[in-house]
Amino acid sequence: MNHEFWRKDVFNLIIVGCAAFVVLTVIAMLVYPGGTFSDPAKQGYSFFENFFSELGFLRTHAGVPNTASLVLFVSAMFLAGSGMALFFLALPKFYRRTRTGRILGLLGSTFGIFSALCFFGVAAFPADVNMAVHADFVVWAFRLFPAAVLCYAIVFFREKGFSYGYAWALVVFLALLVGYLFLFELGPDFESYSGMVIQAAGQKVIVYASILSVMVQAWGVRRNPN
Repeated sequence: MNHEFWRKDVFNLIIVGCAAFVVLTVIAMLVYPGGTFSDPAKQGYSFFENFFSELGFLRTHAGVPNTASLVLFVSAMFLAGSGMALFFLALPKFYRRTRTGRILGLLGSTFGIFSALCFFGVAAFPADVNMAVHADFVVWAFRLFPAAVLCYAIVFFREKGFSYGYAWALVVFLALLVGYLFLFELGPDFESYSGMVIQAAGQKVIVYASILSVMVQAWGVRRNPN
């Protein structure tokens, strides 16, 4: 039973969890009371002016309680972190035929699991309560995730019988992750309006790209067990 779970059922759970993340975050945006850094009185959630982390505020910029959005955001982040952790726990079991596959799989999964734990930290420390700790978790989540993806991209290219399409999909995703990391750490300042718009939009693109990538890879491994 455990063997069947780690070969197939776990990936069904991961796909469902990723889909639920999208649904929960969209609902959280719809129920978010409003307010941005530049305009605390603004109504509703703005794709270009609000960050994901603002969904997890205890109170909005205007001081309004943000309970519904907070609960949905924390639930979504828990699902995302759990899905990532399960994904990287399951993957090494498929790539044990070569020494390189075992080493890179173990290394990639270590990076991936620590990245998943950082996503838990993002949810556990609301940005409006402890911005410094919250930001550290965000930074390390997106520093560790590319390292995990790079390891498995190499493994996927080396493995016979696994579609190169999934490997190339990882390469594209890796490029997006690295690009976002540069944007986040070296891009426009968050405090300027134009910088805020660019950073907020970029964040949403990479978050949903991450979820989509995990879903695609989970589906691919599920269909092509080695």
